[in-house]
Amino acid sequence: MSELVNKLADGKHPVEAVVRPDRTTEVFKESIQRGYVHVKFTDTLGGTELGIRLEPDDIDLQQADFVEGKGEVRLAGSLTLDYVPIKCFAVIELPELKGYGWLERQPTQ
Repeated sequence: MSELVNKLADGKHPVEAVVRPDRTTEVFKESIQRGYVHVKFTDTLGGTELGIRLEPDDIDLQQADFVEGKGEVRLAGSLTLDYVPIKCFAVIELPELKGYGWLERQPTQ
């Protein structure tokens, strides 16, 4: 089993949304609407950036106000990290675009 997956699947970890070219809530919202975001786990050596294809049923924007830049966004999506199928969860606070996240191992197909 991957040491990195084990670490990130054990509890919650600090994350930040990686938003390009401008680090704004508007660009972050556009990424969410496209269904693909980058999230960086900041407590690993050098940080671990994951590209996440969002699952529509796992997006919660009810607490987010992108116009005022307040609230939080809850996101999740499945991917493979170090050959291990996982689901990545992230809770991102606006406007800082930082929060916490964790991984869950998924059954192999």
